[in-house]
Amino acid sequence: MPLVRITMPKGKSPEFRKAVSQGIQDALVETFNVPKDDLFQVITEGAPQAEIVHTPSYLGIAYTDDLVLIQLTVSDTRTIEQKKQLFRRIVDHLSERASLRREDIFINLVEVKKENWSFGMGEAQYA
Repeated sequence: MPLVRITMPKGKSPEFRKAVSQGIQDALVETFNVPKDDLFQVITEGAPQAEIVHTPSYLGIAYTDDLVLIQLTVSDTRTIEQKKQLFRRIVDHLSERASLRREDIFINLVEVKKENWSFGMGEAQYA
């Protein structure tokens, strides 16, 4: 059920992309109880400072050109504590597996009602 959009700097290796993808999926399984086979991700690459536009720093966090933007669309069924745990686990996994700076992992969570999903066949499976 999560739809994950990942935007990363252009030119990253296939191993890097896989580490980011799997790190996010593992965090979703661990904290949101997402089934392992519930995997829907879109990965796009942008040239630093061309397609990925960001401030040098915000809220005391300094960013580099390795900034990765992650947007997760999920059903609105999780607690604030689960969301905090998800953010922490994503950052833990990506810093360990992809050698990303913790400061360069930007996460946005978009919540929608369960009936707003169709996984195919023109049906609202969760409605």
